[in-house]
Amino acid sequence: MSEPHDNQKAVIPPVRLGDQSRFKFECHPGVSCFTQCCRGIDIILTPYDIIQLKHRLELDSEQFLAIYTEPHLMEKTDLPVVSLRLLDDEARSCPFVRDDGCLVYADRPSACRYYPIGTASLMHKEGADDEGFFFFVHESHCKGFESEREWTVAEWRQDQGVDLRDRINADWTDILVHKRSFPSSIKLTDKSKELFFMVCYNVDRFRRFVFESSFLDRYEVAPDTVAKIREDDVALLRFGLRWLKGTLFRVPEEEKIAMKAGAARHRQPTV
Repeated sequence: MSEPHDNQKAVIPPVRLGDQSRFKFECHPGVSCFTQCCRGIDIILTPYDIIQLKHRLELDSEQFLAIYTEPHLMEKTDLPVVSLRLLDDEARSCPFVRDDGCLVYADRPSACRYYPIGTASLMHKEGADDEGFFFFVHESHCKGFESEREWTVAEWRQDQGVDLRDRINADWTDILVHKRSFPSSIKLTDKSKELFFMVCYNVDRFRRFVFESSFLDRYEVAPDTVAKIREDDVALLRFGLRWLKGTLFRVPEEEKIAMKAGAARHRQPTV
């Protein structure tokens, strides 16, 4: 997710696009505005973005969060999200951009992959009735729209690899959408927000939470799942999001991580 500048929002209202909407666009080093879109724009990082980038930089979650992100509460949900910390230069540049391109291009965030498309609906679950609400991120400097290369939104998403990322992040976006539907007077506790932040953004801390607390004494987790989440960050993220949904919201029993019989006798695991 990314947000255009305030003055651009005011001048060019978003036009709703769907998966089959067509547009012309191309970005490459030969375009005169190359890398300008990597400066002065707020980039919300998804859980999968953080996993990919921390692996790329050979950092653990807490190191990556401390060096490269800024936390804040998302408007209308009161849930914590993290944005990429930009450089303190005149252009507010991405820390990974250079004049000749991106240092982490293969692992760049979803918002960068979507550009020049923005997402509004956050609905990327398979089988969802809403095909998606997309819009153009219009920036006056961008010359990419002058290209003759034509795409549908669906083709662009596949080419840029965001369709895969959206599927991995689907339960995260579902939690955001679910919470956004609540009346503004209903707030989550600080403890719930802390759990949300840990599961979504600090996968290494969540792994310690699962394996070093009473978590596995309280929940029914199959041995093959235990083995997988011990080593695989994406599997752990998906497991954690499923657990989080069952903890924060009322969901069908079959969608929850089941508790063991008599688990109430154990102490609650703590963060």
